[in-house]
Amino acid sequence: YQRRVRGHAFPGDEDRVRRMSVVEESGEKKINMAYLSVVSSHTVNGVAAIHSGLLTTSLFRDFYQMTPDKFQNKTNGITPRRWLVLCNPSLSHLITEKIGAGWVKELSQLTKLREFVGDKSFLQEIFKTKQENKRKLAQYVFNQYGIELNTGSLFDIQVKRIHEYKRQTMNLLHVIILYNRIRSNPNGDFVPRTVFFGGKAAPGYHTAKQTISLICHVADVVNNDPMMKDRLKVVFLSNYRCSLAEVIMPAADLSEQISLAGTEASGTGNMKFMLNGALTIGTLDGANVEMSEECGIENMFIFGMRVADVEKLWRDGYDTRKFLADLPELQLAFNQIKTGFFNSSEPHKFEGFVDGLISNDRFCVIADFAAYVAEQEKVSELYMDWVQWTEKCLLNIAGSGKFTSDRTITQYAEEIWKVKSVEVDLAPVPDTKE
Repeated sequence: YQRRVRGHAFPGDEDRVRRMSVVEESGEKKINMAYLSVVSSHTVNGVAAIHSGLLTTSLFRDFYQMTPDKFQNKTNGITPRRWLVLCNPSLSHLITEKIGAGWVKELSQLTKLREFVGDKSFLQEIFKTKQENKRKLAQYVFNQYGIELNTGSLFDIQVKRIHEYKRQTMNLLHVIILYNRIRSNPNGDFVPRTVFFGGKAAPGYHTAKQTISLICHVADVVNNDPMMKDRLKVVFLSNYRCSLAEVIMPAADLSEQISLAGTEASGTGNMKFMLNGALTIGTLDGANVEMSEECGIENMFIFGMRVADVEKLWRDGYDTRKFLADLPELQLAFNQIKTGFFNSSEPHKFEGFVDGLISNDRFCVIADFAAYVAEQEKVSELYMDWVQWTEKCLLNIAGSGKFTSDRTITQYAEEIWKVKSVEVDLAPVPDTKE
């Protein structure tokens, strides 16, 4: 392999030969498993357009320049049979009534729904279905945790693996700001919101476990404050899993996909939410980029830095304190966490958590925070207009056809595995009215 690099691909470029070595050349001799995988494989693919692009321009740039035909993109997909037909039969029935059942096998047919965006009676049916699904999730929460929810509130949901790059902390800091705003202006006109978190942390990932703990402490304070009433609730959904997701996805009004640009490979939860008519607040990261192309970026709540902005921020020297100086509400939230406002029995428990974020904000929570809060205010404003909100929900559903695993698997089969597909007869879509 090294003879091929040295002799045929890049003759005389010894620095490149060292960079591309499967055996790491600095320090202890180790096998670079990523490089070994690239060298050993006949095809390498990313799982979203932005991800595949980053592989060829950054992580595996040298390898791409040597064998460009080896690299492809295969954007992830989800199965509509589970993530709409099974988990949301009432919405499935509405769709089938309008455009027929062909969409179950050919999800691209959902684009036919766009012609009904001005049909107010159809929008009312979609809105009604969403409310029914919200009541189901609220009943689950009451049965499991004894928390009563306002189903008229905006159901704002972030469910995914707990990790710093997914920025659950940014979402939680926004919750604290909402809490403080209501407390400082109890007679103010606030859009009611229920914020759901869910996900699991790796066993040895201390920061992720601290994040879960902090969410639970904030939830205890918020949910037991009579001033919040039906205006703000926080729920941590324990033991997040696919069967629970089948209840969550149909009930979501807002899907949180807020990873730092350039860090999320693709995501599939974002697609499940979209297919079930949730609107997305997110960065242009992972499959969010292609989702915005399919449904129209104006039908999502996009905020924050792009990949090039993040790179420039680090090149110029990222100083969190310069951003914090202009964010008094965030300063207050940090101070409350550090001094035990949300955890009076162990007031110093989260000091290191906050200090670590300020001193080493690896995923630019503070840099993106002002843009995130501003976009959340647009969310609240739009939610008060159920017609415009539901129009955007319908356009998201109509734009989700690309994100079927049928398309993804077909592309793998035809373009990588070189195998032929087999036709399978599917049972008809169940009639939920029977």
